[in-house]
Amino acid sequence: MKSPFQPQTNLTMMAEYAASHQQENERFSAFIKEFNDEEIDAKVQELDALISPTISCTDCGNCCKSLMVCLNEGEADRLSGHLNMTRSDFDETYLEKGSNGLMIMNRMPCPFLSDNKCSVYEYRFEGCKEFPALHMPHFKRRIFTTFMHYDRCPIIFNVVEALKDEMQFTKDQ
Repeated sequence: MKSPFQPQTNLTMMAEYAASHQQENERFSAFIKEFNDEEIDAKVQELDALISPTISCTDCGNCCKSLMVCLNEGEADRLSGHLNMTRSDFDETYLEKGSNGLMIMNRMPCPFLSDNKCSVYEYRFEGCKEFPALHMPHFKRRIFTTFMHYDRCPIIFNVVEALKDEMQFTKDQ
C-alpha cells in the first residue's frame, strides 16, 4: 500500500535544495515549454488539489513574511474603510507608491499578519487571495515567478517537485 503524501515544509531545507538545484529548475522551465498549455495546466491543477490540503498555510505564513504585495485603489479603499482610517492615513501608514501608480505594502512581514494568520482576511488583496496561483490557467507563463517563490512556499515547492516526477523529467543527482 502506498504511503500518504508527506510534503516538504522545512523552509531551510527548501531554500538549500532550491539553491543547489537552480540549474535543474532552469532545465525544467525549458522542458515544460515544449508541452501543451492545457496539459501542463491540468497537471499543475491536479497536483495542487492533491498537495494544498496537506499543507497548512497558517503553520508557515512565509508568503506574508517575505512577499511584496501589490494592491489597487479599490482594495486600499475597502481595507482603509474596514480599519476606520482615512485613505490618506492608510496610504501614509501602509503603502509605498510608484510614479506609475503602482502601490505596494511598505513593509515585510505584512503588518496584518498575526500568529501566521491574516487579521484582515475578508479584506485581503487579490494577490493574497490568488497566491500561489497554481489553480489558475497559464502556468507556463508564470514559471519565472513560480520559481521566484519555489524556495519560500511549501505548496509551490511540492507541486513543482511532483510535476517533475509526473512528467518523468530527469532530475540532477
